[in-house]
Amino acid sequence: MARLSSIESAKRIRRRVQAKKAKRAELKAVIMNKTLAPEERFAAQLKLAAMPRTSSATRIRNRCAITGRARGVYRKFNISRIMLRKMAADGLIPGVRKASW
Repeated sequence: MARLSSIESAKRIRRRVQAKKAKRAELKAVIMNKTLAPEERFAAQLKLAAMPRTSSATRIRNRCAITGRARGVYRKFNISRIMLRKMAADGLIPGVRKASW
């Protein structure tokens, strides 16, 4: 199981990304607008760079909802491969069963 601090940190990053999403999109739109003056675009670039790094969506790390494991997480179920296998074997995930051929 992952440390509780890493799980809480991931939750905090998700909250910050959600809170700053609109502001980042607005600044990026100004930066990408080629009709504006270069000074105005550069000022927007500086504001974007001054924002916290954890407000970027690329900082989000997918973690297992049960164990907090960071690797091998299936996006569809939001759980790790280990828990997916265990829960599928126990019949806890509807529509999923072990393959046999």
